[in-house]
Amino acid sequence: MKRLNDLDYLKLNKFGKLLYKLKLFLFAIPVFFKNLGLKIFGAIKGFGLGIKNSVSDIAYTFVKGNWAVKLSFLIFGFGNFYYGQILRGILFLLFEVVFIGYMIVPSGGAYWLSKVNWFQNGATVGTVQGEFKYNELYDTDIWVAGDDSVKVLLYGLLTVIFIIAFVYTWRMQIKQCRICMDITAKGKKVKSGKDDLRSLVDDQFHKTMLSLPLAGILIFTVLPIIYMVLIAFTSYDAAHDGYSNLFSWVGLEHFNELLDFGKGGIGLAFGEILAWTLMWAFFATFTNYFLGMFVAILINKKGIRLKKLWRTVLVMTIAIPQFVSLLYVAKLFDSSGIIGKLLLDWNLIPDSMLAAKQFSLWQNPISSKILLIVLNIWVGIPHIMLMATGILMNIPQDLYESSRIDGATGWKQYSKITLPYMMFVMGPYLLTSFVNNLNNFNVIYLLTQNNQLINTDIGTAGGVSVCETDLLITWLYKMTLNSAESKYYMASIIGILVFVVVAVLSLIVYNVMPSTRNEEDYK
Repeated sequence: MKRLNDLDYLKLNKFGKLLYKLKLFLFAIPVFFKNLGLKIFGAIKGFGLGIKNSVSDIAYTFVKGNWAVKLSFLIFGFGNFYYGQILRGILFLLFEVVFIGYMIVPSGGAYWLSKVNWFQNGATVGTVQGEFKYNELYDTDIWVAGDDSVKVLLYGLLTVIFIIAFVYTWRMQIKQCRICMDITAKGKKVKSGKDDLRSLVDDQFHKTMLSLPLAGILIFTVLPIIYMVLIAFTSYDAAHDGYSNLFSWVGLEHFNELLDFGKGGIGLAFGEILAWTLMWAFFATFTNYFLGMFVAILINKKGIRLKKLWRTVLVMTIAIPQFVSLLYVAKLFDSSGIIGKLLLDWNLIPDSMLAAKQFSLWQNPISSKILLIVLNIWVGIPHIMLMATGILMNIPQDLYESSRIDGATGWKQYSKITLPYMMFVMGPYLLTSFVNNLNNFNVIYLLTQNNQLINTDIGTAGGVSVCETDLLITWLYKMTLNSAESKYYMASIIGILVFVVVAVLSLIVYNVMPSTRNEEDYK
């Protein structure tokens, strides 16, 4: 589609501008997927070229290297020792010794790898099943522990990661040998241990500071995600807890279960709950954002008195723990609560609810969802109000004064000055707020735990009853910790799908928000 220049665009009326923007959006969709495909292809191509170049570099280093370099292919660090890099040589050699020791000792890496039976359909994770055996001393059956599938899978995964780190370190020390070969060939001096230490607190200080956070991300974020993905391919549930009964590899069996869209099937429940989760996250995010901004503008408006008092009143909802306030507010709207009774006395309860004897707003699918969004506004507005207040105070007042001189109305000032600045600063917050609302357990669970309305179209899915107001996070909670079956494998599968949805939405929004595209316009 041909883009209009600025002059032709300004000549369009409001409807024409809206239609033009809609066409741009529709034509941009196939372009986006085309560019995405090209990026994926480029990444795969770059990965292949990287492997090819790495293999060529390894071969060149081995052919051109001296005896120490060739020996370093088997014994880490010999090339570094030869070229005078004693500290690097010791670290490389120490890593190899630790790795070999870990792999060969009893109950070491090789032991755990042999126990996992990686992805063998029907094979158990662990080889020794615990059982009760008769004990002559106590004259009774005593539990004799076997393997723990959870522990076996975890240590097996850690061993695989350790092996990957070993291969990477081997490649890195070979690369160090190649660099030393090139430097000495030019008649220059390679870095000594003192130079390395000095570099860690000077030009490489950023790597020193980022090493601990990076290690934390790998251990506490990446590792649990990989472990969760592996659980999706097992039969891990209450009947196969890994200790009293080993769980096994089942391949894609449970993924097929998720595609069951019949009555009582997981697929139908997942689709409906996902739709409500996305709807909830959208309204919960943007109602709080715009209403919180509106409240901040009102309080900061010139002529408003007792500004500190109004801010304090709103902040009180933050100071009170949600566990207390949400449980109390849920009771207010119940059939026995003050507001519920008033609505009944004033004949404000719809006739359809009265006919079905549903005197509580929580017992109607539409009213319960609206009530959740409204009560979330009460909880969320103070946060937005406080942030918006700080941003509003930092918008240059010259912009408003010059716009008033040009005859701009209050709406024009808001849409052309206030809102763009707010979106620029709070764009990343909106994205994180949307993601948090997708997993907003507190508000949904605390408000509806005693007022759950069963979804009659779905009934039971995943071993638990599906409620009209369930988000994916509350459904997963009931499926795992609030169910006799405790289907951890299904929770893992749904968790993976939620991760994919959140990741895709986050990447799309992040790439179109002003905070990343038009940063220079607000400097």
